[in-house]
Amino acid sequence: MSDVVEKTLTALPSLLSLDSQPGSAKLSSTSKLGNLIRGITELTSKHEEEKLIQRELSSIKEQVSSPNTTMRQMKELMVRTIYCEMLGYEASFSYIHAIKLAQQGTVLEKRVGYLAVSLFLNESHELLLLLVNTVLKDLQSTNLIEVCMALTVVSQMFPKDMIPAILPLVEEKLNHPKEIIRRKAVLALYKFYLIAPNQVQHIHNKFRKALCDKDPGVMTASLHIYLQLIQENPEGYKDLTASFVTILKQVVGGKLPMDFNYHSVPAPWLQIQLLRILSLLGKNDQSTSEIMHEVLDESLRRAEMNHNITYAILYECVKCIYTIHPKSDLLEKAAKCIGNFVLSPKINLKYLGLKALTYVVQQDPKLALQHQMTIIECLDHPDLIIKRETLELLFRITNAQNVTVIVEKMLEFLRISGDDHTTIDLVGKVAELAEKYAPDNEWFIETMNTVFSVGGDMMQPDIPNSFLKLLSEGFDSVEEDRKLRLFAVNSYISLLQGTPGKLPQRFLQVISWVLGEYSHLREDLEAAVVLRLLARLLDMKNCSSETKSWVLTAMTKLCEGGSGVSVAQQVSETYSSSLDTVLRQRAQELQYLSQDSELRARVLPRGAGLEPVEVDSSLSFLDGFVSEALAAGAAPYKPPHQRQEELAGTKALSLEPYGLSLPISMSSCSITDRQSPTLLSMSSGLSGDSTDLSHKGGSATLKLDGVKRVWGREGYLSQKEPVEEPAQVEVPSPLRSPSQQGEADSSHSQTPTPTPTPESDQEKQQLASSLFVGLGSQSSVCLMGKSEPTAQRFRRKAKGHSTASSPSEQISNSVVSPHSAVDNLLCNNLLDSNITSELALSSPELTSQPSPGLTTTNGTCDTEAELPDSDIKESEPAVIRDNSVVATDPAPHEAPDRPKDLCLTSHLPAELSGLSHSEISHLCTNQSLELSACHVQKEDSLLLVVFITNSSDSAAQQILVQVDSEELEVSCVCDSPVEEVSSHSVTVCQYSLTVKRPAVHIEVVGMVSYQLANGTSQSAQFSYKLPLTSFIRPLTVSTEEYGTMWLAFSHDTKQNLTLISDSQEPLTATLNVLKRKLQLHVVEIIGMEGIVACRVLQDQPCLMHCRVHAGTLAVWLRSPIPDLPDCLIYHCQRALQGH
Repeated sequence: MSDVVEKTLTALPSLLSLDSQPGSAKLSSTSKLGNLIRGITELTSKHEEEKLIQRELSSIKEQVSSPNTTMRQMKELMVRTIYCEMLGYEASFSYIHAIKLAQQGTVLEKRVGYLAVSLFLNESHELLLLLVNTVLKDLQSTNLIEVCMALTVVSQMFPKDMIPAILPLVEEKLNHPKEIIRRKAVLALYKFYLIAPNQVQHIHNKFRKALCDKDPGVMTASLHIYLQLIQENPEGYKDLTASFVTILKQVVGGKLPMDFNYHSVPAPWLQIQLLRILSLLGKNDQSTSEIMHEVLDESLRRAEMNHNITYAILYECVKCIYTIHPKSDLLEKAAKCIGNFVLSPKINLKYLGLKALTYVVQQDPKLALQHQMTIIECLDHPDLIIKRETLELLFRITNAQNVTVIVEKMLEFLRISGDDHTTIDLVGKVAELAEKYAPDNEWFIETMNTVFSVGGDMMQPDIPNSFLKLLSEGFDSVEEDRKLRLFAVNSYISLLQGTPGKLPQRFLQVISWVLGEYSHLREDLEAAVVLRLLARLLDMKNCSSETKSWVLTAMTKLCEGGSGVSVAQQVSETYSSSLDTVLRQRAQELQYLSQDSELRARVLPRGAGLEPVEVDSSLSFLDGFVSEALAAGAAPYKPPHQRQEELAGTKALSLEPYGLSLPISMSSCSITDRQSPTLLSMSSGLSGDSTDLSHKGGSATLKLDGVKRVWGREGYLSQKEPVEEPAQVEVPSPLRSPSQQGEADSSHSQTPTPTPTPESDQEKQQLASSLFVGLGSQSSVCLMGKSEPTAQRFRRKAKGHSTASSPSEQISNSVVSPHSAVDNLLCNNLLDSNITSELALSSPELTSQPSPGLTTTNGTCDTEAELPDSDIKESEPAVIRDNSVVATDPAPHEAPDRPKDLCLTSHLPAELSGLSHSEISHLCTNQSLELSACHVQKEDSLLLVVFITNSSDSAAQQILVQVDSEELEVSCVCDSPVEEVSSHSVTVCQYSLTVKRPAVHIEVVGMVSYQLANGTSQSAQFSYKLPLTSFIRPLTVSTEEYGTMWLAFSHDTKQNLTLISDSQEPLTATLNVLKRKLQLHVVEIIGMEGIVACRVLQDQPCLMHCRVHAGTLAVWLRSPIPDLPDCLIYHCQRALQGH
């Protein structure tokens, strides 16, 4: 231990430069940090350490507060404070001094100050506001070290609201001549995208420039952003597949500098990142997958070194091969690789093989059959991690034939597992399997009893809720319903007659509900007997208040008369004076309803669980009460955010600009610190500074600090009382399991396995035949991983006519967006100037002719060139921007035929022919039926018009078109649904669209089904995308109305936009562009400020306050809809990109 301490003390001077002598190699014996470390290592107890650290912190606090302390001494004090904080002792007095050190010191002192700030503070700490100006100054510094430090802090812990202030400076650093600055700038933008994605939407083209950077480090940093982007929208980046493949080829081929090698493996983490990206791009896309087959084969072949990092690459290769569209020879090589992992004696490789096998077993179930004996041995492996991963594998291959054996193995592991996370996970899996594959009612109920007993109160609440819902809703057979409920009643009566004190609280709640609802099904069971059993639960010491509430409710349902009434009266008298208001209310209900059977029959009728309950979410029944209270002088309702601001107004920093004298007409308004821009002096320099400060006053969620949660969606939430941990209960298992083995010590070294005896081999063979039965001919699993519907024992009843079901999958490889000029930059100077020809040879489907104005000669690429807006933007229709259609027809996509478009236009209804509409887009083709669509803009609505063209010689009958969207409310406008389309004719369907949840781009999905003349049924799926701008309409309001609405809206966002500076009045020109492209209403322009209003169909307002500041347009948006300001700011950025 002393050697380690000495080495640490020897290394500290070079890291922190604490010695005054420049060539010093040892920590001075008089160094206070060295004395502190030596003093701590010599202590013998935690109490002595606390005393020593407290004395040290007191000394540091006194010195940092002294005005005579120099910056060099402050640096040494900060290092000692960091050490104390690392040991777990608070030193909050030093936080402000760390910020001062980062602001005022030399380069080395600033480095220590930034380090201390990054360790002391978090992103939400209020003192970070004091660091913003320092970061801005250092980002503009000519010293590379200062710029690096500022970018590092920005990437670690910069406040979300301050991003607009530094975003332009970080963007500039993407063009810095030093690669380390460019790399840190990319990482800073990645951080911005994670915490505020809408604020960096306008610089996606610069991410592509970073991807084609000459330095591999910058390119590697950009992959983090692309992995996140592709996870969210893989369709938008299919055109980059060839570029990623070429990068991976060069990496695997060793074209990167030797600095990127790790144990002679070229850039392994870069390979893993690229493989993950390719797996996302190639999923369910044959044409894209074919591009990457060659490089995946090469990666598998080259990753043959016996080292852990190559195993990680092989694992990602296997996952990628089984994720993309399959190729037979690649699947064979991947299966061989998995087999080598599973059969390895090393525990780490065996775990990796099991994890890979778990991932691919749904695509290739026969692969599990090849290793069934190895899987059986892993069930008895001494390492619990191996055993848990084996159970996960068995969970994936469960079917109706092997469910009993697999559930038995899972319950055996649950009984010996002491890990809470494992218990919660496995309990959920057992409950899912029991509901899906239960062979009979008895097995299902007994298995769920074991789940409730073993899982206890740690299980997720949706497990008992789902079980009770299943019992309540019933199944297809009434007789099956009765048998299942009756068996549950018998089982729970037996448990209550035993030792219910050991049962978990949630299990007792389930028992109470089931007996209250269905104990009448057992004819020989009197209600008084059940009441006495439930009353025993109330007397248990470990019974929580929530469980008692369930029990009292169940007793209320059962008190029908006779001796049961006396039991109910006795219980109600006991709890009518309880301190718990919920128990007191339940006791009063029990008392009154037990005395009035007629009232109880109306309030709690039997079999009423399936009846829908109408909930008045607006609480309109209170309107009269509210009106009377306001007339009597009661205070009006204030939104939660306004109440929280008033409470915190005295102790929180006010970051809003001060308003000047208010007009007399507005003096009666109740204005808090959320000032309206219409009330600020337009000529004053104080007004409109909101964007620079970028403090968001509103929040999308309620701030409930210190507020006790009493009400929820389900009604009143009774508070749990602390109860003693119930003892583990042994419930008779529904499965005959062998005696449990003791938990063995897990070891990472290879453990010797005993020589198997013929008896043990025979047992394993029998277990294998039980576990893997049904896999050889399992039809519910196919190679593409699309599982067909599995016959379930428990099928819940249908709840009425279902709406249009959204398509589960969409074939996207038929439409490929062409390359833009920015994409062509990727063809040059990516990693090696001599290898650019490989990148240029991309798939014919993914490349297009380069722009005439863009030349790439001699393998160079001008990343500084200004790109025309037409090359960056996607192709746009004549009326509506960003409109794209994802077709499900696998046929190659062709350009729309113009005469055919005109022909369909003639079929528009007469009332729509004079209105502006988008281009008619092809949706899908199935047999002789073809679907096309366009959207028509009306003043108060947006219509989706679907054209159904029948080009065959026979009529299509029983046509059903279903349209739905997660973001929209869709309603059919047609008076009568279309049931038949005659031969060689066109029929039109109209749907009215209104926004339900704002999004940048909105997708409408649908399905058409019809019957041919020969009786054959056909169906096809389609999707249609349209931007939010299609739903925006002007909102005509006065300035006074604008000010009143501004104060009432709680959701806001702020951003700096491009200002059109080529005009004498840049503000007016910019607002006119937004007005023309986005249909906004300019309320008023005074000097350098303007206010704008709009609404999204139907009646979702959004207000915008604009101010010219430092050559940019500072915009502040507010709306009562949470996501609307962020979506609108994105479209404002897109609208101003071309100017």
